[in-house]
Amino acid sequence: MAKIDALLEVLRDREGSDLHLSPTNPPILRIHGILKPLDMEPTTHDGNKEMLYEIMSEGQKRRFEQALELDFAYEVQSIASRFRTNVFYGRYGLTAVFRLIPNEIKSLEELGLPPQLLKCTQFPQGLIVFTGATGSGKSTTLAALIDHINTTRSDHIITIEDPIEFVHESKQCLVNQREVGKHTRSFAASLRAALREDPDVILVGEMRDLETIELAITAAETGHLVFSTLHTSSASKTVDRIINVFPSDQQEQIRTMLCESLKGVIAQHLLKTIDGRRAVAVEILWVTPAVANLIREGKTYQIPSAIQTGKGEGMQLLDQAIMDLLKARRIAPEEAFRVARNKAAFETMLGRSAPVAST
Repeated sequence: MAKIDALLEVLRDREGSDLHLSPTNPPILRIHGILKPLDMEPTTHDGNKEMLYEIMSEGQKRRFEQALELDFAYEVQSIASRFRTNVFYGRYGLTAVFRLIPNEIKSLEELGLPPQLLKCTQFPQGLIVFTGATGSGKSTTLAALIDHINTTRSDHIITIEDPIEFVHESKQCLVNQREVGKHTRSFAASLRAALREDPDVILVGEMRDLETIELAITAAETGHLVFSTLHTSSASKTVDRIINVFPSDQQEQIRTMLCESLKGVIAQHLLKTIDGRRAVAVEILWVTPAVANLIREGKTYQIPSAIQTGKGEGMQLLDQAIMDLLKARRIAPEEAFRVARNKAAFETMLGRSAPVAST
């Protein structure tokens, strides 16, 4: 049993999501979004190095010492739990974050997600992008959708991740999972190879660079259903981010390609609930012919209006999702106001007027 295992067992037992090891601080748990230090002595660089090097392979140690940061998955067999791990150097030395990966892949309903997201699994081909801050639940949602495909379709699913998080056993589908750095050199290299591996569904853990984004769009155009993620805050900003990655002389062409290949954008946000837990609010954009025209014409600033008028087609603005949580009394008005985009709409619920701009 590795020394770190005892701390990871505490994380699981207290229903935490993350363990932080940072020199000069005691081990810290994130529980329902709140950081809570353990009643222990502060860790040190040498102590952290001893614990972390104990669970790293020789290859991982070499990659870490070259890059000064490393992502990998770690499993504690005694508690049957897996953790996504990031190790890096900070001001005071070796630092790490362990995120607990749930063993059970929950359904959309169990996760409290809107049922219209199942539409993502029904496209024969195309690109669907999930967006939101780190820790907003993108991987958990994607796992639910991949599992749904795995149980309802007869396809070949390839996942490309850094590292592999949720483990999918083949059910109705054949599932092959690849880990960047372990089974392939990069997202782009694995995605390029995947096009020759007879996939129907491809999960790209993250579109990190122009080459990966370009390959994902190409895969979607050539008959594959592609899921991926970006770190943006809204559906319209996601479309802009994809387009703006490309040189200006290619952007018109990319707009045209996105009109055909992009099927949907899902933006997730986690909010603190009244009972101290967290709930997810989701913005949903489906690329209808009207939305496709906005993308083609460079009018992405009109996408929020298109989402609002597309409610009958299963679209939803983030503020509407937040309002639903507020009306259900799951979140406090202050939390709704904090995350909402159109804050004026939530002002009356806080019992105050909208701020007056200074002149």
